Amino acid sequence: MAENSAGENNDVLDLDALLSPDELQLRGSVRAFVQERIKPNIAQWFEDAHFPLELVPELGKLGVLGMHLKGYGCSGRSAVEYGIAAMELEAGDSGIRTFVSVQGSLAMTAIHTWGSEEQKNTYLPSMARGETIGCFALTEPTAGSDPSSMATRAVREGDTWVLNGAKRWIGLASVAQLAIVWAMTDDGVRGFVVPTDTPGFLATPISGKLSMRASIQCDITLDNVRVPETARLPFAKGLRGPFACLNEARYGIIWGSMGAARDAYQDALAYAQKRMQFDKPLAAYQLSQEKLVNMMLEIQKGTLLAIHLGRMKDAGKLTPAQISFGKLNNCREAIAVCREARTLLGGNGITLDYSPLRHANNLESVRTYEGTDEVHTLILGKEITGEAAFR
Repeated sequence: MAENSAGENNDVLDLDALLSPDELQLRGSVRAFVQERIKPNIAQWFEDAHFPLELVPELGKLGVLGMHLKGYGCSGRSAVEYGIAAMELEAGDSGIRTFVSVQGSLAMTAIHTWGSEEQKNTYLPSMARGETIGCFALTEPTAGSDPSSMATRAVREGDTWVLNGAKRWIGLASVAQLAIVWAMTDDGVRGFVVPTDTPGFLATPISGKLSMRASIQCDITLDNVRVPETARLPFAKGLRGPFACLNEARYGIIWGSMGAARDAYQDALAYAQKRMQFDKPLAAYQLSQEKLVNMMLEIQKGTLLAIHLGRMKDAGKLTPAQISFGKLNNCREAIAVCREARTLLGGNGITLDYSPLRHANNLESVRTYEGTDEVHTLILGKEITGEAAFR
């Protein structure tokens, strides 16, 4: 956490001391990008329900698309560095961080982990540059938390696969050039790289959203979509394929949610220091200070947790249950921080002049996708009791 406008230090635990010079330099670069390109525009983008496609190649130049992957034009940065980038991007808006996550943690990771050399060389370099956008089609209208019940089917006919079904809440699908589509086959769940201009593929943006308005989520219909055998991800079999990608995205959320919380807190703190009521600033009242302290405590603890999990990931020791721990805790606390921050802004807090309620609304989506609170609670419940309680 940086110093606020009044000069007081918000990094009470001195968490910056846990970061290397390279990590701090990366944070500075991404933070400057957010300050210059996102913050001046995000209120209008959110109000207009507009995703700024012009940012995509800029994010490629910034080196944050698939930045945790090695080779094929990707940056090959550490897990902690990816987390730092996610935190700074989500301090701008969850929709922008979500794009980076869908592109890198989901679509690019699927190809990098489960794809053929030909698929990697064909798609990953242009995706890293932001010239090709990918989406990740797993969730269905009737299969959200339980992907094993997916109804989308892929049937092989010689050297061709025919896909039929529907997907829902698929980020960026209407502007993507390729989709990673997961479908049930006679041999279990398989993944396919499907160009979005393939006949029978239709992506329709979901309207009327109260959250993630500066982003795009879609319904997809697959009507006899035909792709060659070479479109199948050869090393993905079963739910292990999509779950590995989901864990990459969940890891980024651990960091990103704290970025949203930090930005909301800093907005509230700056406001409380300037807003005069009963002849003194709001920040001089005990109740205001209690709110600010409680927010600061959760942000510092959540950021410390993110750093710890990031170091474990870089050491190859991070488990899915530990990722669930971070996602459940940090999303839950980030929403509470943003809502509390709004209270310090009074009526002004319900406008787009300030970030807390926008962040809180966005975090309702972040809290839901890549596993709801309930799913992560049950994952952790199984971890500590040894008993699976999903059914």
